[in-house]
Amino acid sequence: MTVTYSQIEAAAARIAPIAHRTPVLTSRTFTDRTGMEAFFKCENFQRGGAFKIRGASNFIFSLSGEERARGVVAFSSGNHAQAVAIAARSVGAAATLVMPDDAPKSKLAATRAQGANVVVYDRMREDREAIGRRISQETGAVLVPPFDHPLIIAGQGTAVRELIEEVPGLDALVVCLGGGGLMSGSSIAARAMSPRTRIFGAEPELGNDTWLSFRKGERVGISPPETIADGLRSPMPGAITFPIIQRNVEDILLVTEEEIREAMRFFLTRMKMVVEPSGAVAAAAVLAGKLPAGLGRVGVVISGGNVDLDFLATL
Repeated sequence: MTVTYSQIEAAAARIAPIAHRTPVLTSRTFTDRTGMEAFFKCENFQRGGAFKIRGASNFIFSLSGEERARGVVAFSSGNHAQAVAIAARSVGAAATLVMPDDAPKSKLAATRAQGANVVVYDRMREDREAIGRRISQETGAVLVPPFDHPLIIAGQGTAVRELIEEVPGLDALVVCLGGGGLMSGSSIAARAMSPRTRIFGAEPELGNDTWLSFRKGERVGISPPETIADGLRSPMPGAITFPIIQRNVEDILLVTEEEIREAMRFFLTRMKMVVEPSGAVAAAAVLAGKLPAGLGRVGVVISGGNVDLDFLATL
């Protein structure tokens, strides 16, 4: 199942009524600290607070009337759940979301606020995919995958399509990694629009499944990671996303929990932006000096901004 840049272009047109064209911001202080001019694609200002509305709406808007009438079901730590709830509500489809019981309270509340039915589970003992499939089989609801589907990947790729339209000629692009939907879609857009741009993924050290897979040359699974980057806790890259990442991405950069916190602090204090841990991972890699030397203009995707206030206070 391949994904092409033309599918990303089609997705951009399809999701235009619901997805915001988010701003690209810069910081002189960040440039001074890193020696690189960073262009932040701020998906923390996206509908639902994260990039996920792009893939979810591309998938749901592609469903037939009969499929929408059956409703949708999805599993997610929070951002995909919110996105599915918003997109489903916009087309009048019922939504059931399977979410871990330790998901950020703000994400649980925001998902319920969209009128969705939330089913919680213990991520250390239960299999969210199995729960989602069971609900789909029992109710007939269409399962909306979080990352490993061409429509999801194409939708996520529209974020970097917008970034490169606004800021051409980037030396490098850095994108965070969970299951790989955003990374794979972003890499396809970058390869088509800016072939000379070097592409890097960024991942928490505690959730390094793609880093391990990248080095072994095949998908590697890990135990459910305990990283604060709750949106990047997928234990294995996708069957569709990983080959795309192998083909397009130069390297995977790892960041520590404290480096993630430091990036969040930077955005909060210097740029006056709330960025969730997962959303700060790509910037953390740049801020901590993980990129190769000699790069000038760097695109950085801030993937989301949904974070609980009690966690934010710990910074």
